[in-house]
Parts: sequence; C-alpha cells; structure tokens
Amino acid sequence: MHRVLVTGPAAWNLIVHVADLPAPEPHTLFAQWHHDTLGGTSAGKALNLARLGVQVTLLTLVGDDDTGRRITAELRDHGVDVRAMPSGNGTERHVNLMDTDGRRLSVYLTLPTPAHEVTVAPGLIEDADVVVADLADHARPVLRAARRAGKPIWCDLHDYDGVSEFHREFLDAADYLFLSGERLADPEAFLRARAAAGTELAVCTQGAQGAIACTRDGSIVRVPATPAGAVVDTNGAGDAFFAGFLAAHLGGAPLAECLRQASRAGANAVRSRELAAPTLSPALLRAGTPLT
Repeated sequence: MHRVLVTGPAAWNLIVHVADLPAPEPHTLFAQWHHDTLGGTSAGKALNLARLGVQVTLLTLVGDDDTGRRITAELRDHGVDVRAMPSGNGTERHVNLMDTDGRRLSVYLTLPTPAHEVTVAPGLIEDADVVVADLADHARPVLRAARRAGKPIWCDLHDYDGVSEFHREFLDAADYLFLSGERLADPEAFLRARAAAGTELAVCTQGAQGAIACTRDGSIVRVPATPAGAVVDTNGAGDAFFAGFLAAHLGGAPLAECLRQASRAGANAVRSRELAAPTLSPALLRAGTPLT
C-alpha cells in the first residue's frame, strides 16, 4: 500500500449559505442555512484519500483546545494518521459565506502559528511515497525536507494568480502541480511554462469547462466536467479532485483516467455538506455511469 504524507491546514469552520455575498456596506443578511464542519485544505485531502483507501498521514497545527481535539478525533475516526503539532494561539477557525453560485468569502477567526520550531519526526518523510505540501508557512520546513530526501512533491496552489510570492516556493518545488484557472489569463500557457521549467505534471481545473493537464514533454490532455446535478456545497471540491487524481495515479491509471476520476470526485463532493462525501469510494470513481 502506498503511503502519503500531507502537511498543511486543518480547521473547524462555520459554513453559512446566503443568496448573495454581502456588499461592502452596512446591512442585514439572512442565512439560507448553516452548519459547523471540519475544514482546511490538508484535512480535506487527507480525509478524501483515506476514503479512497490510501494510507495517509496528516501533519498539521492544532491548538490545545476542544476544537483541536474535535478535529483530531474526527480525522482519526476516518482512518487518517494525525500527527498534531502544537499551535501557540489556538486551532484554525473560519467563517465561510457561500452564495448560490458556490462562491466563497472566508473570514479567518484564528490563523494558527507554531508554538515552537516545526520539526519532522524521523522516518515520517522517509516512509512516504508522496509528500503533499499545502499552502501554509508551517508546511515549508516539511516541503524543504521532502526535497532534500528526493520525494515526489505534490502541491495545490488553489486560485494562484501567477505572481504571488507567497506561493513561489511551493510552485518551484512541485513535481506535480495543481491549481484553479480562475485567476489565470491563459491557463494552458501557464501549464506549458511550468512543464518547460521542469514540472513533471501541471493540472488546472476550469469549473464547468472541465480540467486540463500538461505533461513534462508538453502534451496536453483535457477532460470535460462531470455533471454533478444539484449542488449542495462547493467547499472541498478542489481537495476531492486532487485526492481522486492522486489515488488513481498511485493505482497506476493513465493520465486521462486520473483526470476523469478526479473530475468525478470533485463533482461528488459538491453533492454533500461534508468535507469528504460519505459516498466517495474507488468504485464510484472508476464507474462509467452518471452520478446519482
């Protein structure tokens, strides 16, 4: 069985669904519905990978508080090996406002900082077949250690705009790069540029237009979006896509099939309020039938 080490954010979120995102002016806003749930991009990837039968370890920051214990317990209950690093200022928490088009406005209530210097336990990186490093400062030491160890590095840049310095180290380190095309003027040109710079594979999701991938030799592969039907909540869809692709890749699937399974995972995710849809399974992703 392959082993994946994921490092980055885990959070507890209040998700509030509204008809429209608020305008920047004083007014009253009524929620359509709301709920509290597990969040954080690294928690999402780890949970989705575990549901797909991948052996996964999550290295993340949590506070010595009820929220941190709740996050850790929920992840472990679903098969994730959690290695919690202590936060000096509590567990990460957000309020996410979601509109009917799936757009999100995130308000950070707590952004955790390490209580001490981030270190990696002996063997944690060495035993991993893949290291997933997500966008967080506390993930940078793990990213650097993985590079020194020569491990394949997978990074998700989310809605990268092509110039942000915060993303630069992750961009340059990634052997396998994922991002959304939402803020890129020309996603295909960006992917080709990354391939020319030595990235093994670069993948861009494009919403209803599907996804596009570029291999190191410049080959382009496209897949259409998977129809999802009624959308419940778009939180975590990108992490499900990433996990679906990685699980298929570890199983030896060719690139087009990895993208197809990733697309199904993302579509399945938006049909659930949970960070990882309870219906997610390898059989669901391999199936050729529409999602029901």
